[in-house]
Amino acid sequence: MPPDKIDSLDADSLRPLVLSLLARIGELLAQNGELLAQNKALLARIGELEARLGTPPKTPDNSSLPPSRGQKANAAEPSTPKKARKGRPGVARKLCETPDVTRNLFAERCPRGTALPQAGQQLARAYDHVDLPPIEPVTTRVNLFGTICSCCQTRVTAAAPADMPEGSPFGPGIQAAVAYLHGCHMVGFKRLSEVMAGLFGVTISQGAISNMLARSGKPFARVADAIAAKVRGSEVIASDETSARVKGKTHWQWTFLCATAVYHLIAPTRGKCVPTQFLAGVRPKVWLSDRLAAQCTHAEAHQFCLAHLIRDAQFAIDHGDTIFAPPFKAFLKDACAVGRRRPDLADSTIAAHRRRLERELDRLLALEPTDTEGNHLRATMAVTAHDKLLVFLTRRDVEPTNNESERSLRPSVIFRRVTNGFRSDWGAKVYADLCSIVATGRLAGRSALAAIRDALAPA
Repeated sequence: MPPDKIDSLDADSLRPLVLSLLARIGELLAQNGELLAQNKALLARIGELEARLGTPPKTPDNSSLPPSRGQKANAAEPSTPKKARKGRPGVARKLCETPDVTRNLFAERCPRGTALPQAGQQLARAYDHVDLPPIEPVTTRVNLFGTICSCCQTRVTAAAPADMPEGSPFGPGIQAAVAYLHGCHMVGFKRLSEVMAGLFGVTISQGAISNMLARSGKPFARVADAIAAKVRGSEVIASDETSARVKGKTHWQWTFLCATAVYHLIAPTRGKCVPTQFLAGVRPKVWLSDRLAAQCTHAEAHQFCLAHLIRDAQFAIDHGDTIFAPPFKAFLKDACAVGRRRPDLADSTIAAHRRRLERELDRLLALEPTDTEGNHLRATMAVTAHDKLLVFLTRRDVEPTNNESERSLRPSVIFRRVTNGFRSDWGAKVYADLCSIVATGRLAGRSALAAIRDALAPA
């Protein structure tokens, strides 16, 4: 509005104009407050990002990232020509101790054509020829006859045999092969249907494969429950977890293991409630794991995985710490070396190493690093881990690292990447039970297929 018109307005005309201007000013003040808050948040984010510019990147060598996430440099060309390898005696495949068929062949004629007698000939060479015969399924037709009882006039039909019940036409051998190929070798349902037809001559649909795995849930769960009870009753338990996908959501696959058994379960949480529910009130002597809070305080003593701590120390070294992290990493490697030599060491020698390492740890915790990461690592060790690093030197059945737990989860990580997870809760449960059966069977020296078939055998 031009100034000359404003001068000509009366009081009644100015009131609405002033009210509208005040309302507009209020809107602008509110918008200004929002912009100031947003600017404050952005400045904080910029400061955080600038602080991270000097932080070393996370790699498999200084963190828990898997080796597949690491960037491998190109191999350099050799500066000197490669030396020729020294020769060595040839090594042949070991002959089978119990061959199914033996063919004895005798020399018949010499190069000049003279017939040679069999008597007196000695063994010159022996080798095995191994082959597979054509694989064909064995189909058994079961005819159940019935009759009417002359006494009570009741129709009676023969009962189905226990090893060939009515229902699915596929026996435990096919059921075990399907579970083995899908669970252990990550063969999807479509390709598994083709494999069964092409390799074994069994025509089976994807729906039948799904139903077959679902029926495996009950016998698998029975064996897995026995494995869980065995782990739960052990004095030393190790644990670890990795992510899993169930019906499009992130779940967690946990593993709990002892010297003779490995138990897997898939839960929707990574929280402390999972190991608490698994233990069901049992408190073992020692728990072995990484430093995840959910895996702590479940046993009388706790052994931290020294391999994880070595990587944490390496990250502090990469960050710039030169006071605490380098000698602490050397301390951890020294402790692991003692752990590897334990089978050849006497109890008194192990105790002497433990006292030496405890003195060294006390000396290291008295250091005062100036680097942020080094100071954080030292403070963490002093507060929460001082009594959790050398427990393995008090018991021979405790390992210094949690490598066995990580190895037990490695096939499941590959399974997740190949299959992208599970479409149902029962599928996740069947797979976790299958992992328990296979891993426990391998500890007993049995193949995965044999362990699965034994689990599917009638109780």
